[in-house]
Amino acid sequence: MYLNLIQIAESFGVSEKVVEGWIREEGLPHTPDRGVLLFDRAQVAQWATTRGLAAQAGFLATEAPTLAAVLRVAPLLRAGGIWRDVGAAELPELFARIAAALPGATPPVREMLAQRFRANGGVTMAPVGGGYALPHPSTRVTLGRDSGAVALILLRDALALQELRVDDEPVTRLLFFIAPSPRAHLDLVGKLSRLLMRGTLRGVLDKGGTDEEIFQSVAAADAEAAVARKPEVRA
Repeated sequence: MYLNLIQIAESFGVSEKVVEGWIREEGLPHTPDRGVLLFDRAQVAQWATTRGLAAQAGFLATEAPTLAAVLRVAPLLRAGGIWRDVGAAELPELFARIAAALPGATPPVREMLAQRFRANGGVTMAPVGGGYALPHPSTRVTLGRDSGAVALILLRDALALQELRVDDEPVTRLLFFIAPSPRAHLDLVGKLSRLLMRGTLRGVLDKGGTDEEIFQSVAAADAEAAVARKPEVRA
């Protein structure tokens, strides 16, 4: 069975732009056919399984969550923190600062990441539309399940991303993340994209919510996802 781009995006609960990024950066199997991208269901399911990425609905929905699917965003956001009124020019140093405080990582790993983030090309910005971007390490790292971080960064001036723009909205809000592992990376991309597209986080940010309101919104989304993953109990 072949699926189209929209069906793949809906199955994983992410945007079509994210799926296109998986094609370019993660080798998502696909077949171009007269200007349309087609995806073999079995190949995509295998690709997702090897990366610990669980489909959320539709043709690729899984019966049981993988280890990566239980990844919670709220503790990662507590680890990375919320940063307000940040200048665009300050981002490399801020990324390095977040890496230097990364929980569960050894000092050499923290220093290596900090140096990488200060260098040109060390972070991929990944705009997703609506004024948001999901910057992340350009090279995947394996830190262990007790590590990783998500940082919400609110900029005072927009990023200059002309060549990467996905719409006309200037990018002023970032969810910078360092995933615990390459497998968890894709899962985290999906979770953060859903928070921005369908979750309450975007509404809280649009109304200028406090730090605690933001943390509570993300924790509530984690709780909803956990309930959705529980198998139905039949009498």
